Amino acid sequence: MNSFKFFKMKKYTLLLLLLISVSGYAQNTINNYKYVLVPEKFSFLKQANQYRLNALAKALLEEKGFTVYYDNSELPQEIANNKCSALNVEVLEKKGMFSTNLTLLLKDCQSNVVFKSKEGKSREKEFSTSYNMALRDAFTSLEETPYSYVASAQVQAQPVAVSVPVVATPIAATPVSPPAAKVVAVESTNASGTLYAQATANGYQLIDTTPKKVLTLFKTSVQDYFIADNGNNNGIVLKKNGDWFFEYYKNDSLISEKLSIKF
Repeated sequence: MNSFKFFKMKKYTLLLLLLISVSGYAQNTINNYKYVLVPEKFSFLKQANQYRLNALAKALLEEKGFTVYYDNSELPQEIANNKCSALNVEVLEKKGMFSTNLTLLLKDCQSNVVFKSKEGKSREKEFSTSYNMALRDAFTSLEETPYSYVASAQVQAQPVAVSVPVVATPIAATPVSPPAAKVVAVESTNASGTLYAQATANGYQLIDTTPKKVLTLFKTSVQDYFIADNGNNNGIVLKKNGDWFFEYYKNDSLISEKLSIKF
């Protein structure tokens, strides 16, 4: 009888440990991570930051609220001492004859997928525009996912392949590494603050109350997404959370200019 009770207790103990382990794994979400590491080159590209795709991924993750570093840059000691405190970005390309198809993955230090986006698509013929649009389309899944950083004991204590106890050491002050591509928010400088859209053969032209043409918009295959030109800078105009933005690169910085448009 005593042997039976011991076996039964051991069985329940193992079951409880298994449930705790599964519960801990299920709770591993993007909310457990403050940091994200972006590679300097995605596996399907030939060059580092080709088509500025890596810089775009970094900027979009920063807009979501993550603290983002390139994986080849100087990292804060909090990440350098514990790579499990950061998620890793991977972008997969699915070959298509007439479209660009990209999927965003966020993985933990053991290559477990913590987040997988929908397959972002673009049918634009120009490579730079097509890859950028497909990645932005994939990122809409992340934009729709709630994120609020909550420190997780699980993330801080990932299994380590060593046979000796791991002793925690004090973390020194975190050095700040300048990012390769900054996101600078710039409000519209139009006097009236409102631009009026006039239809053209390929899209719209935006004029102010002068009237003066401020921006030319060219339609794409994605709703609320235009290729844009203001005479000095080429970029995109897109709608995010109900607001319009003109985004373009200037001196290796991503400029995001909020617009008020009446169609």
